[in-house]
Amino acid sequence: MALDPTFVRAKGIIQSSWRYVRTFSAPATDSIPESKRRYVPTSGTYPKGFLATGVHVGVKPTTNRQIPDLALLASEEPCSAAAVFTKNKFQAAPVTVSRQVLDRRLGEGIRAIVINSGCANAVTGKGGLEDASSMARAVDACFRPLPPNKAFIQQGQRSDIDPSSTLVMSTGVIGQRLPISKILSAIPTAHSTLSATHYNWLRAARAICTTDTFPKLLSCTFTLPSSPGTTYSLAGMTKGAGMIHPNMATLLGMLFTDAPIPAKTLQPLLTHAVDRSFNAISVDGDTSTNDTLTFLANGAAGGNLITSLTSEDGKAITGIVTTFTQQLSQLVIRDGEGATKFVRVRVTDSPSFADAQKIASTIARSPLVKTALYGKDANWGRILCAVGYTEGLSPGAVVPEKTSVSFVPTGGSDVLKLLVRGEPENIDEKRAAKILEEEDLEILVDLGGGEGGKGTEEASYWFCDFSHEYVTINGDYRT
Repeated sequence: MALDPTFVRAKGIIQSSWRYVRTFSAPATDSIPESKRRYVPTSGTYPKGFLATGVHVGVKPTTNRQIPDLALLASEEPCSAAAVFTKNKFQAAPVTVSRQVLDRRLGEGIRAIVINSGCANAVTGKGGLEDASSMARAVDACFRPLPPNKAFIQQGQRSDIDPSSTLVMSTGVIGQRLPISKILSAIPTAHSTLSATHYNWLRAARAICTTDTFPKLLSCTFTLPSSPGTTYSLAGMTKGAGMIHPNMATLLGMLFTDAPIPAKTLQPLLTHAVDRSFNAISVDGDTSTNDTLTFLANGAAGGNLITSLTSEDGKAITGIVTTFTQQLSQLVIRDGEGATKFVRVRVTDSPSFADAQKIASTIARSPLVKTALYGKDANWGRILCAVGYTEGLSPGAVVPEKTSVSFVPTGGSDVLKLLVRGEPENIDEKRAAKILEEEDLEILVDLGGGEGGKGTEEASYWFCDFSHEYVTINGDYRT
């Protein structure tokens, strides 16, 4: 497999010292902080047959009509689709509606995704469900009707009623109804402005933002073993800066490719990638009511159908999509509310991937770890404490006498060992403080193979610190 060089360059870590002022729920301008502009692409390589746009509706309380708050993404031909959704008990209306659309369509025949920002349409009762459904119907009306699908009929559905082909997402304040009339009247306008240009893709990414300080958009090209002469494209966008500790994906995200992947392959592919990316980031430990990540494939670039993830093509696309989703999800941490640190915690030599991921997740969610990092305090005892109280581990996963903790500087200098096989090191506090001055940091936790000493699995989590600004942002979110 081959990734486009522009995507590989995007994986590089850039260090800097920065400070910015964040506008909370409704940015008054479309400006991007200087320190964040390096994360915004100036061009892209987008999959064939996909179109995008972002328009201003007025969902957010701002008079600046240049700021879009309704995004529409569509394929010129029907797509295979997969999705992962929040496990929060109070699932938002668009989550329920989109899940139903995918179930009724058996993951095939999806044409578009419509997303509004500024209002989550969550905990809004039957009226909220009707609002989400009406958004889908309004988008459906902009496209020519699809031919009857025999698979739907075989599943017992009426042949004269075709399910919606549009997925719906919303993000913003919980417990408020959408200004649905404004949204419905703007959907035909959005449809008329659909385009494949980078400007439109970026505008769609901007339209889904809430407290984000920059739009989060990535794209790349790749090849597959069975079709080395065919260039495929993969694009993705996401939004989020707070209420991030997913149990499926995180906040809102969308992936698009022109590779030929049926729904039955797309769903396990997405699940695998999400478990190692969007399910491995945390800003504040909160799981949103609206978390949704979708993946659409229209096959417009041609080539052989990928029907198995164990085939050569299947293995290649799994690696490509996993790497891509990791990079996309990490942009959310780069934009974490009030964050001054970008931290990777890596748990190695674990008896199982599940044990390693649970430990990494617990460390990433620890307020004491996060505040120590903000204060540039090398308090490794807090890290070890989080390892020790991690719930749901298999017996013998953690043996204190075999556990080691280190700081790994991103600049390539030597690892700073804090704890080695249960014994504390004589720490150079000045060097530790210098390492913690940097924006990027890796925490390495080595379990020494667990009780049996044979564990070789590892997992990573990406997170940020807790600062005074995080409290200010979330204390003022609705005011």
